Amino acid sequence: MDTTPCTAHATSTHYLFFGGLFESVRSLSFPCDVQGRVEIDCLSERARNNYFFAHTVVGRDYTVPVIVPALKAD
Repeated sequence: MDTTPCTAHATSTHYLFFGGLFESVRSLSFPCDVQGRVEIDCLSERARNNYFFAHTVVGRDYTVPVIVPALKAD
């Protein structure tokens, strides 16, 4: 069992963004690297479920995901 703490959220430079296709569908975003890889093991259970759901319904409820840079606070 890997007990290394997840640092993906602290070091994420981008987000994988799923836009909702309808007003009733909220958009979702997940921390990722520049290639769009999401550290699944670092997501909460709810976020992980949302991530898998969004992937499943791309084209029906969500747009194809895009990689967007994270904003830096000055």
